[in-house]
Amino acid sequence: MIKEFRLPDLGEGLTESEILSWKVAVGDTVTLNQVIAEVETAKAVVELPSPFAGVITALHEEPGTIVEVGKPIVSFEVADDGGASPSGAAPAGAATAAAGTAKREPNLVGYGAVVESSGRPARRARTFTTPAVEPDKTETPVVEPVETEPVRLENPVVEPVETDTAERPRSTPPVRKLAKDLGVELAAVAGTGAGGLITREDVQNFVGGGELSAPVRHLSAVSDSVSPAGLAPQGGREVRTPIKGVRKFTAAAMVASAFTAPHATEFLTVDVTPTMDLLAKLKTSRAFSGYKLTPLTLVAKAVLIALRRNPSLNSRWEEASQEIVQFNYVNLGIAAATPRGLTVPNIKDADTLSLLELSEALTGLTETARAGKTAPADLSGGTISITNIGVFGIDAGTPILNPGEAAILAMGAVRKMPWEFQDEVALRQVMTLSLSFDHRLVDGEQGSRFLADIGAILAEPGMVLTMV
Repeated sequence: MIKEFRLPDLGEGLTESEILSWKVAVGDTVTLNQVIAEVETAKAVVELPSPFAGVITALHEEPGTIVEVGKPIVSFEVADDGGASPSGAAPAGAATAAAGTAKREPNLVGYGAVVESSGRPARRARTFTTPAVEPDKTETPVVEPVETEPVRLENPVVEPVETDTAERPRSTPPVRKLAKDLGVELAAVAGTGAGGLITREDVQNFVGGGELSAPVRHLSAVSDSVSPAGLAPQGGREVRTPIKGVRKFTAAAMVASAFTAPHATEFLTVDVTPTMDLLAKLKTSRAFSGYKLTPLTLVAKAVLIALRRNPSLNSRWEEASQEIVQFNYVNLGIAAATPRGLTVPNIKDADTLSLLELSEALTGLTETARAGKTAPADLSGGTISITNIGVFGIDAGTPILNPGEAAILAMGAVRKMPWEFQDEVALRQVMTLSLSFDHRLVDGEQGSRFLADIGAILAEPGMVLTMV
């Protein structure tokens, strides 16, 4: 029996995803929940597990293709029972992001109630449906595999791989994609890796030898994989990169934010020498041994404390209902520069975390984001954000609000500067804070008090005792 697997909705109503790579090939035998593909939504990279145990008969989309939700992407030859989980439910590992920090209910359509890594349930349950599939109202909404006519061997849709005569060249998905972009036939490349594994360098060296089996059609297709020095002259002076994935989502979000929420920005330069002294002491203390502490850790804690006195900064303007929604919890977003673009994952219920727990959460969040493995659930639901432009040596800027949030704080670089201290000029460690807020929600007085409270905490951490 031949069954098709259609692309599910892997995010919050996202209508399309890009096939990054296939982990299987036509003719491969797969098991239930085996990862068969890696796809990128507008928010994150997600691994797709197999909903069946059987043999791959067709891969309907090539890597690099943008596929609409509900469109068939792979066909299986399965036993009559289909190898699926009971009641036609999707496999338990479906639609989970690699190394994601959140656990999800088994549902290929979207994400159900989210349970954080700490074990606390999220404050709201979220479910999503796939536009291309109308679920039965009495059953759990899932992507229903579609039965099709058996593939006739005399006229197959996709030419099968002759696995009985030759084994597929051993390589990794990124290397296979690079070879495809460069028009290289992997069977012609000698692998120098362990056990004959074909590496990126093997493919590039093969190209350097001029033995291309097909011309490079698009410079933009390989601009992220190969350095310009490794490419043959293309006769042009431009590199064109398709706008898709995280970059496309970020661009749309920033445009919507800039032209929907009236931004106001305020700046405050603070002597943070006491905070930097505290940071140095914490790093050497036994209580924080093994934890990664940075200025961001203490700034994040200061923001969470200041929000208690200024709750209007932790709110959202809801246009549809004409309401201002004030949150009694804080999902703290941290802007992260990743190879795929800017993302803003958030720490759920950050206001309930101790400094130790906050430090651990920040470390895990940034490492996961930079590895491109942030789960889609961790990229939504933020209530206020911080962006650390100081790591790039920048002092101040005008950050754009993350859509749906009332404020974002940019922390600048910590610099030693001549500064007035105890009626004298001394060399002190100084930081500039930049606060942008939605002026529909936050008045100038509220924004100023919030920024002043953060500054007071960083200028003298002992001031926390007067605020809590």
